[in-house]
Amino acid sequence: MSLEDKVILTVACTGAWPKKADSPYMPLTPQEEADEIVLCGEAGASIAHIHVRDDEDNASMDFDKFAETVELVRTRSDIVINLTTSGGLGLDDETRMRPFQELRPEIASFDAGTMNWAHSTIFENSPKFLEKLAVAMADCHVKPEIEIFDVGMIYNLLYYIKKGLIQTPPHIQFVLGAPGGMTAEVKNLMFLLSVCKDNLGENFTWSALGIGRGHLPIMYAALALGGNVRVGMEDNIFYRKGQLAKSNTEFVERTKRMVAELDKSIATPDETRQILSLQNTPDMLLART
Repeated sequence: MSLEDKVILTVACTGAWPKKADSPYMPLTPQEEADEIVLCGEAGASIAHIHVRDDEDNASMDFDKFAETVELVRTRSDIVINLTTSGGLGLDDETRMRPFQELRPEIASFDAGTMNWAHSTIFENSPKFLEKLAVAMADCHVKPEIEIFDVGMIYNLLYYIKKGLIQTPPHIQFVLGAPGGMTAEVKNLMFLLSVCKDNLGENFTWSALGIGRGHLPIMYAALALGGNVRVGMEDNIFYRKGQLAKSNTEFVERTKRMVAELDKSIATPDETRQILSLQNTPDMLLART
């Protein structure tokens, strides 16, 4: 099967917000999250998108928590590692960037603009920070995953491409359903995708996710449109209405079945590295040490 018939499956096991009170199955400690990521990798996931929590289970960019989680994953799995740069609000630039600068994952998140968040606060990604972030990612050979919550963020991405700060082809993650961003509706995904194609042609890769109840419609639409997908308890703690998912692997297994019905298969970590032209592969990291 050619790479064109492969679907990259990202699993986001933890995120920044759900807690044990929301679901007793949430993996929150480095050990819990790493164990879940390893199981998801064994089930077939391509990429692990990693957040960490502090000792009170709150959103955090604690470097030691990232280092512990990454080490626990890397010693047991070859899954592609994607670190967040947005594990909390109101953090200084250096705190947000340190995990990818020192741990050298293959991918890290690049949230392409500032937005109102959950109708209660501001999720700030200033132009100064985004330029600094783009330069630092390039210096560290970390591929930015461009997080798009609303259409204006696409035009921010185009600006940074034109300025030479982000290389093409970019890898874009459409994040739909966050309060303050575009809703998780198929028509919104199709609109965002059309704006990208109008400006980039076919010179980009993309994935999509829907938060909460938009999870399945966006996944089905992304697969039908030839895209990649993200699943996991960061975005949705329910396997179906009224039924909590008991593990992130449940989402991985369901997605595999859906992909198989399209006569495609989930990309292995190494196939993902090829598709996304990743530089910080395990072999490259070993050669640098």
